[in-house]
Amino acid sequence: MKFFVDTADTGEIRDLAETGLLDGVTTNPSLIARSGRDFLGVIREICAMVDGPVSAETIATDHETMLAEGRKLAALADNVAVKVPLTPDGLKTCRVLSSDGVKVNVTLCFSAGQALLAAKAGAAFVSPFVGRLDDVSFDGMALIREICDIYRNYYFETEILVASCRGPLHVVQAAKLGADVATVPPAVLRALYAHPLTEKGLQAFLKDWAATGQAIL
Repeated sequence: MKFFVDTADTGEIRDLAETGLLDGVTTNPSLIARSGRDFLGVIREICAMVDGPVSAETIATDHETMLAEGRKLAALADNVAVKVPLTPDGLKTCRVLSSDGVKVNVTLCFSAGQALLAAKAGAAFVSPFVGRLDDVSFDGMALIREICDIYRNYYFETEILVASCRGPLHVVQAAKLGADVATVPPAVLRALYAHPLTEKGLQAFLKDWAATGQAIL
C-alpha cells in the first residue's frame, strides 16, 4: 500500500518525506486555506519535495473552466495529479485530461457506482471518503470492499485512494481489502508507529543494556 499525506503544511511534508515512507501528497481547498499561503506557490513547493503524485484540486464546477484550471495546475510540475469532483463536469474533464496524459484524482466519491464511472473516465485515482461515510452512519469500509471487488472484475488501472481516514484502523482495514493508497493527516501517519508494548519493550531493553556498562560506539 502507498501512503500519501493529506496536508498543505510543507514543514510536515518535508519531515515525513525524510522517513522514506511517503509516496505522495493530497491537498484540497480547505487545507490550502488553512495554510494562509498562495495556492500555486504551495503546490510548486510540495512537488519539489516529493517524487510521487501531488493532488491539486480545481475550484471551478463547469467543464470548460475546470479544464483550463486543470491544465494550468498540470503545468506546474510533472508530478501534479489534477483533482476534480465526481460530477458530470468533473468526469468530462477527467476524460479530456487523462487522454492528454495528465494524472487525474477524482474526489468526493461516496458510492461504488460513482467509482465505476471514475474508472471509465480514465482516472488515475478515485478517492472514496470513508470517514465522512462513517460520520453519517454508513460503513465506509464496505464501500472500499465494493470498489475493490468491481475493479478486480475489470482490471481497471484506476487506483483506489482511501481518503478521510480517521485513524490507523482505517488504514489497516483498507490495506486488508487491497486498496492501493491511503491518504492520511500527518498525525494518523505517525500514529501507525505507536504501540504501548513497543515503547515498553524498548525501555526494558535500554534499562538492561545500561546495566551492562557497555557501548556500541
